[in-house]
Amino acid sequence: EAGSDERIVVCDGDVNNSTYTYKFAEQFPERFVNVGIAESNLIGITSGLAAAGKIPVAASFSTFLLSNAFDQIRMSIAFPNQNVKLVGTHAGISIGEDGPSQMAIEDVALACALPGFTVVVPADGPSTKKATSALIEREGPAFLRCGRPKVPVVYRGEAEWHVGKATALRNGDDVTLIANGIMVAMALDAAEALAADGISARVLDMHTVKPIDSAAIERAANETKGIVVAEEHLAYGGLGSIVAMVVAERRPTRISFVDLGDTYATSGTPDE
Repeated sequence: EAGSDERIVVCDGDVNNSTYTYKFAEQFPERFVNVGIAESNLIGITSGLAAAGKIPVAASFSTFLLSNAFDQIRMSIAFPNQNVKLVGTHAGISIGEDGPSQMAIEDVALACALPGFTVVVPADGPSTKKATSALIEREGPAFLRCGRPKVPVVYRGEAEWHVGKATALRNGDDVTLIANGIMVAMALDAAEALAADGISARVLDMHTVKPIDSAAIERAANETKGIVVAEEHLAYGGLGSIVAMVVAERRPTRISFVDLGDTYATSGTPDE
């Protein structure tokens, strides 16, 4: 992608050994900028690059981008609708030992609150690659949320993946499990466990939180007896809130939520 389009520029907040943007820097050093530990400045630089016709990708830990530099994102990217792609890595509590100060658990809510933003939370490596290409090709500001730990591969071969369209990973008639990110593989495990008890669970990877796939949610509400939403995020303002809004407007049904509630996590292993 970057080799065929010289407009693509990557800016990193001095965590390129963790975000792996150093690989881009090795191939295209003239199109890589290490801004340093200065996320607000990082956003200002990418906004300027976008205004000059480039396609800048700003990469850092998700909490550093969305929490530290939210005002700059709001005023320099969202308000002027600049074509900047934000990539927040090390999101959620699954970074474990790094502790709560570095756990982005409100980033999806913050990103979704920005008018014009596309917000994507991919489930695994292959879908992250598809999402990266799709968001670079898509005009307008975007936020791509990535985790740290290795996760099971759920997209194999030429599996379909499209921005704004939920991916049905398993069919079912009794209940629908809607998840994104690290919780997709867990939803598939849950569906297997439910099948052993004679319960047929549909699993939807709702990787695009904004714009949400309202049609898929409405079909699930019509065709199954209820919905469970699972996300590695606080209860308020994330995927569950948006799914509930769609359900309330289009087809009221029973809905439950698996999330981080209304509390910060503590330091520990990801499994803990």
